[in-house]
Amino acid sequence: MKNQLALIVFFATSIIFANTVSAANQEKKAVRMAAKQFYAALNQMFTGDLDLMKNVWSHKEDVTYMGPDGGFHHGWKQVVADWEKQAAMKLGGTVMPQEMRITVGPELAIVSNYEIGKNKGPEGQIRNVKIRATSLFRKENGKWKMIGHHTDLLPFLMKKPQH
Repeated sequence: MKNQLALIVFFATSIIFANTVSAANQEKKAVRMAAKQFYAALNQMFTGDLDLMKNVWSHKEDVTYMGPDGGFHHGWKQVVADWEKQAAMKLGGTVMPQEMRITVGPELAIVSNYEIGKNKGPEGQIRNVKIRATSLFRKENGKWKMIGHHTDLLPFLMKKPQH
């Protein structure tokens, strides 16, 4: 009887563990898809279109964005205003994630990677881009929404100090 009970406990534990691992893998896939949607939105933003970008972000007041121009924006109103300003620049080109690393919790996820590609600089010249980026996602109504994005600086986008 003890052996049968031990066997039942073993199999029940194995099933629970397998289901937990499967659920974790599903969440990781969902976060990877949310990150890919962000990069699709970013590349669309380079053409001047912000529709996808507005869809991937949470619209809450606790979101933050620290982009390659050196800005630090918090709250959806400030974040979307900065994206609108960038979209108006129509930088063209594409930037794609490389070496993506994903950490997923029940409600928050972190994605770290390189952003590699090409954009136009302010004078119209093509510039290579290779910067590090960290993105934060939160599960809202069953969907992973971006709540933070932080990148290295790109000298050709940095604001000149005012004297």
